[in-house]
Amino acid sequence: MDVLTQIIPVLAVILGFGIAIPLVSYSYKSKAKHAGTLAEQILLTAEKEGRNLKKEKELEAKDEAHKILQKAGDEAQNKLQEVRESQRNISNKEMKLDNKSEALDRKEVEIKKIEAEVSQELKEVNLEKNRYDELVQQENQKLEHIARMTQDEAKNMLIENLKELAHDEAAQLTKQIREDAVATATKEANKIVISAIQRSAADHTAESTVSVVELPSEQMKGRVIGREGRNIRTFEQLTGVELIVDDTPEAVVLSGFDPVRREIARVALTNLVQDGRIHPSRIEEMIKKATKEVDEEMRVAAEEAVTELHLPVFHPQIMKLIGRLKYRTSYGQNILKHCIEVGWLTGLMAAELGLDGVLARRAGFLHDLGKAIDRNTDGTHALIGGEYARKFNEPEAVINAIESHHEEVPMTGPVSALVQSADAISGSRRGARGDTLESYIKRLRNLEGIATGFEGVSKSYAIQAGREVRVMVESDKVDDSRAQSLSLEIASRIEAEMTYPGQIKVVVIRESRSSALAK
Repeated sequence: MDVLTQIIPVLAVILGFGIAIPLVSYSYKSKAKHAGTLAEQILLTAEKEGRNLKKEKELEAKDEAHKILQKAGDEAQNKLQEVRESQRNISNKEMKLDNKSEALDRKEVEIKKIEAEVSQELKEVNLEKNRYDELVQQENQKLEHIARMTQDEAKNMLIENLKELAHDEAAQLTKQIREDAVATATKEANKIVISAIQRSAADHTAESTVSVVELPSEQMKGRVIGREGRNIRTFEQLTGVELIVDDTPEAVVLSGFDPVRREIARVALTNLVQDGRIHPSRIEEMIKKATKEVDEEMRVAAEEAVTELHLPVFHPQIMKLIGRLKYRTSYGQNILKHCIEVGWLTGLMAAELGLDGVLARRAGFLHDLGKAIDRNTDGTHALIGGEYARKFNEPEAVINAIESHHEEVPMTGPVSALVQSADAISGSRRGARGDTLESYIKRLRNLEGIATGFEGVSKSYAIQAGREVRVMVESDKVDDSRAQSLSLEIASRIEAEMTYPGQIKVVVIRESRSSALAK
């Protein structure tokens, strides 16, 4: 039973393989047959589609070839048309050239004909000219015989007459041109100067070489003097300023030419009087303190001036000199305020002329820099200031403006001329400066003396505070043309021999009088 049980599964497996193998074989054959059939159908379909695609491509190729041929034909037709048009144009141009050539040939013939006619006329003109010259020569001989004067003598006489006439006309023309130029230049200059003055204003104070310090009482004078004058001696030795104690009630006077030292002395003495303790050691202490205060005031004044003019800060040494100008005066005019005014005027006039306003203000502001140190250095303040500005690398235009504003060196640019003009405006305007009676009278006498020194001048008068000189000439010695040139000569000599602010007008007056008596 157990054996049978084991054999039955084996037989079943064998039987299954026997049945499965034929079935699988049949299945494979059936699939192979179907695949062959399907392959044949695919091949037939591909052949059919290939034939259709070939026909389509052939048709497309034929269409494309037809289009290309048609396009080529059109282009060939256009080119042919262009060639024909060019041929027609060339033919037309050739025809025109032929016409022009014929016209030129005709013109050439006409020109030759005209040349022949002109040549003939020229010969006739030469013959007429020769006959005319002979007639003129005969007439000249007759005139010489009648006038008893040769042709050269008559020519010289005519030249002399023409010279005199030309001289008078030239003098009149020169006068007219000069008047027109002066009128135009004066109008424009006045416009610029007035515009600058209207836009600039500065306060000026009158200062001198002495300072007055008020005292609370007369008894304070004794304390200022000190025992046997020791306080005064110490004070004068340390400050370099003379202390004058006189009969002026409740006041003492400080006298000195150095304005900075005088200011230090004034501040120190004022502080000593307020403190009440006056003795040599205290005097020395107060002078040191006053020196620092004045130095600080000068520094602040320099910075305020530079800020007012909208300028960059200068080199510290230049700023120090600018501050010293706060205590320097000229003819009663404060130099620092004068420099500020000149800086503004120069900048405003430069703006009117389209120049660099900052450079112009810088040059105008520094033009009197040398006055801060000219007491201790040989030379004029203009040259000293220019050398000092060059030392600290100021622009060349600024240096030339400083050195040339009193014409000690030639001007090299328009800024220098503007600085000189602004300096004259600031110094000559009413109230800007004071002048002593002696120097005023001396200037008037010099003016009149220069004018009277010319030949033909009878009298001269300086008027308008020396701003104008009237010159009376003798009418029988000086004619109108000479009067014009005489005014220029007098003005030139005044410029060369005198120093003055502003300008001086020279007026030459020539008067002719004729009189007769009726009896």
